[in-house]
Amino acid sequence: MALRDILILPDKRLRLISKPVAKIDSVTRKLIEDMFETMYDAPGIGLAAIQVGEPKRIVTLDLAKKDDPRNPQAFINPELVWESKEIGTHEEGCLSIPEYYEEVERPAEVKVRYLDLDGKPREIEANGLLATCLQHEIDHLNGVLFIDHISKLKRDRVIKKFTKAAKQAGKRPAK
Repeated sequence: MALRDILILPDKRLRLISKPVAKIDSVTRKLIEDMFETMYDAPGIGLAAIQVGEPKRIVTLDLAKKDDPRNPQAFINPELVWESKEIGTHEEGCLSIPEYYEEVERPAEVKVRYLDLDGKPREIEANGLLATCLQHEIDHLNGVLFIDHISKLKRDRVIKKFTKAAKQAGKRPAK
């Protein structure tokens, strides 16, 4: 396992649309292990492969509370197949937009189809935090950030802040 660098806004790679995983091999399993290690180290509760520079349709989640045993979940090629009309609001943050949090409205319940680590098709029905996290991470796979769900004024402000910070750090946004 290895820690990977997490892409930070305004890195243009965060807007890439991730490609489906064709086969679950040792390379895919290693990426997932690295994603969990990176996510736990950050610390975070979810990570999409694109956030570590891999445009593959892979999501890792662990919603276990701090003192509870870890509950790592990997979702390969996840897709939303149903969402409720009822809306839920959660405060969201993102490892690619550190220390910025905002209330986001999303469907309160979803159904997601995905492959597990053995390549078996699975479906999960989720509500609450799990539904929010799945939608947030699947958005990443489609080049969408949680700030795309807030007002244009707030979004422009946060993008400007992170662009300025990247320039001050001497980092050029990736093309």
